[in-house]
Amino acid sequence: MKYLVVGLGNIGAEYADTRHNIGFKVLDALAAASDTSFISARYGAVAELRHRGHQITLLKPATYMNLSGKAVRYWLQELKIDRKNLLVVVDDIALPFGELRMRNRGSAGGHNGLKNINELLGTEDYARMRFGIGGDFARGHQVDYVLGEWSADEREMMPERLKVFGEAILSFVAIGADRTMNLFNKK
Repeated sequence: MKYLVVGLGNIGAEYADTRHNIGFKVLDALAAASDTSFISARYGAVAELRHRGHQITLLKPATYMNLSGKAVRYWLQELKIDRKNLLVVVDDIALPFGELRMRNRGSAGGHNGLKNINELLGTEDYARMRFGIGGDFARGHQVDYVLGEWSADEREMMPERLKVFGEAILSFVAIGADRTMNLFNKK
């Protein structure tokens, strides 16, 4: 069985260590732990790995956050992957730092990357895993916050959180969204 796991972020060195790029960071950590690496491909960078007999394609779209749907739609069609085997990893300001929240479906919740994916896929029926980045910003400064860099405390906790998110992705592939939600949404 084949899976597509998409980490949302923005391309470019100026965005590399920002909160909004946590989707890229989660996939980079999983690729490194799986001894694979990304190669440039159409609409993004992809890495391949196997887990318990399943083929997983990791995708970091090169379309910028607000146009992520183009890359997701292309790779689902190109690899002939069923939408139920799609998982999108995204940042969430409504969750405390490092908290994991996975859902089978749902609205974009104000996230422009998810909004574009929903639009281009014509549905909200796909799994998404939200990485809490906190919401400690003054009114009107959300953009500065999400495009800002991690605090020293967040950087210190990051390796452990990235490991947990990688484990949750592999769990999604091995046992499905429902059981993974029961195991990881509380961690």
